[in-house]
Amino acid sequence: MSQDSTSAPRRLGKESRRHAGTGSDRLRDVDYLPPLRKAIPLGIQHVLAMFVSNAAVPLIIAGAAGLSGADTVFLVQMAMFVAGIATLVQTLGIGPLGARLPIVMGTSFGFVPVMIPIATAQGLPAVFGGALVGGLAMAVVGLCYKRLSVFFPPVVSGTFVLLIGILLLPVGFAYVGGGVGAEDFGAPHHLLLAALVFAVTVAFHQFCRGFLSEAAVLIGILVGCVAAAPMGLLDFSPVAEAGWFQLPIPFEIGLAFDPAAILAITLMAVVTCAESIGDISGTAIGGAEREPTARELSGGVMADGLSSSFAALFGAFPQISFSQNVGLVALTGVASRFVVAIGGGFLVLAGLVPKLGALVSAIPAAALGGAVIIMFGMIASAGVKMLSHAAFNKRNMLIVGISLALAIGLPAQSGLYQGAPQQIGVLLESGLIPGALASIILNLILPRADDEAAAADSPGT
Repeated sequence: MSQDSTSAPRRLGKESRRHAGTGSDRLRDVDYLPPLRKAIPLGIQHVLAMFVSNAAVPLIIAGAAGLSGADTVFLVQMAMFVAGIATLVQTLGIGPLGARLPIVMGTSFGFVPVMIPIATAQGLPAVFGGALVGGLAMAVVGLCYKRLSVFFPPVVSGTFVLLIGILLLPVGFAYVGGGVGAEDFGAPHHLLLAALVFAVTVAFHQFCRGFLSEAAVLIGILVGCVAAAPMGLLDFSPVAEAGWFQLPIPFEIGLAFDPAAILAITLMAVVTCAESIGDISGTAIGGAEREPTARELSGGVMADGLSSSFAALFGAFPQISFSQNVGLVALTGVASRFVVAIGGGFLVLAGLVPKLGALVSAIPAAALGGAVIIMFGMIASAGVKMLSHAAFNKRNMLIVGISLALAIGLPAQSGLYQGAPQQIGVLLESGLIPGALASIILNLILPRADDEAAAADSPGT
């Protein structure tokens, strides 16, 4: 990164920010607050993009651990509440914490393969104890980011973002089919519903202007819900059954500090910093059309880590920036952090009012699928855009190629590491961890050209 983009970002006063530029120029300003009549629905759009994914992790782990229905509902509500608090910290900032970019926080899918065996063998308290320590490790990485930035040049961070987009696409297409585990997975009505949302989203994004273009995903999902009603795909019974108010309760599940659990989750947390850096970079480039600053990267990773530790105290799982919302920022062109903060406030409210959470979770999976596959594709294209800042010489092409090969190939052939210890196996199966580690290690050991070495040693990197 150049010195101008990292150490001397353009700062505008409050009045200047509100009036600088017009139209899309203002929307690309992270400090611009659109009129509330636009900002509120755009913020809710971000919540709709991640709500089901955020709830899916506690549902998956609760099922694996054999928890009761009441405990499962509690985990889901805490996931919403903590995601909202973490989003507010990330967007508005507290001292050095927070990237102050339009980043939506939520429960990380990356930890699921590691947490399930711990939850089944040692119980959820061991999971939360490991997550507490792992979050602190992430915060240390963020605190020392300036010294560690040599590990994350454009070829590495761009590869991270590209991998995130590619590896999320199967999840998006699982939504298209009706959701993982659906009895009628792949049924024509799911595919038609997803195709409708896909077409409406693309049409509004490309052929409309102003707010209609910016809210294309929200409009697409709403149209999908209307179309889903006569198909019998909308089920509002959970809304009637849900309560009206529930306070967060710390230490409800408890904490246990098991060495094996701490090691596994902490390793995952440190590697996940790469995903966080990639998402922060993708948000800045895809939304604000600039490179992120060192302060934004440092504050963002610290916020991820401390939010994960905070989550462990309240019975929620590790937090990470949500990649689908990175894609949403790139897709809509709305980079206002205040829009996302409004979404964070709605998440807090959803965590306190279970009926709101139940209402949003009633959206059919296929309707979400038609929108998220566009967002995940936009993440991958943001990674390609980031890679364009790196020289495409034989060294960097090898880094990208090997990272892609490991990230995509290993999950597809799990039999290759069937005999490996369980913890190693789940790390390999994630795809992102071996791909991320490969890009970091290869970037350190492969010889650079003279001009690349000089750029890497410059003060602005």
